[in-house]
Amino acid sequence: MYSEYDVLSYIEEENVKFIRLSFCDVTGREKNTTIMPGELKRAFTDGISFDASAIAGFGNVTHSDLFLFPDPSTLSIVPWHPVQGKMVRMICGIKTASGERFPYDSRFILEQAVNKAKKKGYHFGFGAEYEFYLFKTDEQGERTLIPFDNAGYMDIDPGDKCESIRREICFTLSDMGIYPESAHHEEGPGQNEINFRYSEPLKAADNSITFKSVVRTIAIRNGLHANFSPKPLENQPGNGFHINMSVKSNDGNEYGEKIMAGVMEHIKEMTAYLNPTQQSYMRLGKMKAPKYIAWSPENRSQLIRIPAAKGDFKRIELRSPDPGANPYIAYALLIHAGIDGITRNLTPVHHLDADMYSAEGELTTGLDSLPSTLEEAKAIANKSEWIKGILPAGFAFV
Repeated sequence: MYSEYDVLSYIEEENVKFIRLSFCDVTGREKNTTIMPGELKRAFTDGISFDASAIAGFGNVTHSDLFLFPDPSTLSIVPWHPVQGKMVRMICGIKTASGERFPYDSRFILEQAVNKAKKKGYHFGFGAEYEFYLFKTDEQGERTLIPFDNAGYMDIDPGDKCESIRREICFTLSDMGIYPESAHHEEGPGQNEINFRYSEPLKAADNSITFKSVVRTIAIRNGLHANFSPKPLENQPGNGFHINMSVKSNDGNEYGEKIMAGVMEHIKEMTAYLNPTQQSYMRLGKMKAPKYIAWSPENRSQLIRIPAAKGDFKRIELRSPDPGANPYIAYALLIHAGIDGITRNLTPVHHLDADMYSAEGELTTGLDSLPSTLEEAKAIANKSEWIKGILPAGFAFV
């Protein structure tokens, strides 16, 4: 946990030449500006201004000045920059010209959720499982939808041509202080998955944003392009962002089932934020992406599964989100849903131990399902008083 003094000392001692200040728009797309070392003290005290009207969802030109304040605890090197032009990166909080926290800063929204949970004695943790495709580029370096290989689930060399890319991604993340838990080839041709162990929510979301940036950068450096879209190939598995979620409480009680019940209670209201594109709904309901609001132990056809794990690894796994989700907003909504489940003492419906992709008739009669289109999901979210109590007025889809 670096302090401002630690960062300033490091910049001087390591002869750092560039400082990247990173933040996200409302969709979770990473943005940045770069400053020189001589501007860093000012960044810590007064912030670095930028034009908010040019950032998706941040406002219009009439009140367009916002300020980036780097969080020193997020300091990391940017490994692919040359030693002679060393660059570091910090993730920023955003403030208005009057010095108040900017309400549409999704990192701030997650901070508020974390603080609410801590006041109630709950400490949430999240682990992410991200899937992505590696596609070839053409002779002009333009993107194609030609997979880098034709390997399948957990295949090895020589069929798995992606192994060296995954290894380089993991090494780069480690250099940045992010430590993946596992990496393997997924079911689709050129499809990969990299998993992360539990972190506290802010760090987990920060790591997610950094991870996608690293994957795209390493892919480009190898003449490829990384695709995180939910369904890039029509007849192949989609890309999921499986979220593993757990909680520890000051009273020592276990609240896993109540958290799961809270998530299932509110899942339709938050689906638009977990699955924010038209393509998201091409993925749901097939190839291990859920459709029905149901759960069971170990079952990968369900919305929520309970992995076979013990002790500190006990968790629930939400399988509906895709990589288009803003992780700050996703984790914030899940924390609020979990708190609601605990507070209202909710109980999940009885689990269904069945293959929900082939289930029909009496088994699915009466089961609720996720929204089938983005328009339906947005309509549900826009009518939700629960969502309105979490996200600031005017926090819009763009």
